[in-house]
Amino acid sequence: MNILMVLTSHDRLGDTGKKTGFWLEEFAAPYYVFKDAGARITVATPKGGQPPLDPKSDAPDAQTASTERFKKDQEAQQLLAGTVLLSSVSHEEFDAVFYPGGHGPLWDLAEDQDSLTMIQSMHAANKPVAAVCHAPGVLRNAKLHNGRPLVEGKHVTGFANTEEEAVQLTKIVPFLVEDALKKAGGIYSKGPDWASYVQIDGMLITGQNPASSEEAAKAVLKLLAERH
Repeated sequence: MNILMVLTSHDRLGDTGKKTGFWLEEFAAPYYVFKDAGARITVATPKGGQPPLDPKSDAPDAQTASTERFKKDQEAQQLLAGTVLLSSVSHEEFDAVFYPGGHGPLWDLAEDQDSLTMIQSMHAANKPVAAVCHAPGVLRNAKLHNGRPLVEGKHVTGFANTEEEAVQLTKIVPFLVEDALKKAGGIYSKGPDWASYVQIDGMLITGQNPASSEEAAKAVLKLLAERH
């Protein structure tokens, strides 16, 4: 079982002068779900190398059992420090792709052609495509082979407008995930703010927020088990 995890290379939070990147829990929790299930994990980014960590996700109040485990795990840290170029991998090498969030992906992965190709190719091959929190925003420009939006008519979720308002970044982000999914024709729904909420529609898995990342990863494993 080969799983690709795709992280952002973008580290600037608009023009605020603050840093952003990927959200640690949204990488660590799925990573260990996959790792403990015996998966081989490849981590890719648009620029390769160490991806930027959102400093807020490293704060004491954002820590979980998975992030604590990661901080003691040299092997996982080395894997993260040496991400491969997204342009260097092919969908044929992997059984599933998982996109952790953080605000970074809204700037780079949402527009990245290699990312779109990966999502579209994986989906066309009937392989699980999963994204949590802000990462469902990377689906907004993804298309089916007939040119229709990939999320059109599909049950999806992602970081809610109310959650973005709560972190006071509604005016800073390039687009709102909830609005983008609706605009692309997705059937958007959400659970309570900050609680785990996952939507599964065929091979497309989306999670609303950081708390949803572990459940989303488990959904990937379940779909892979059903395929075999």
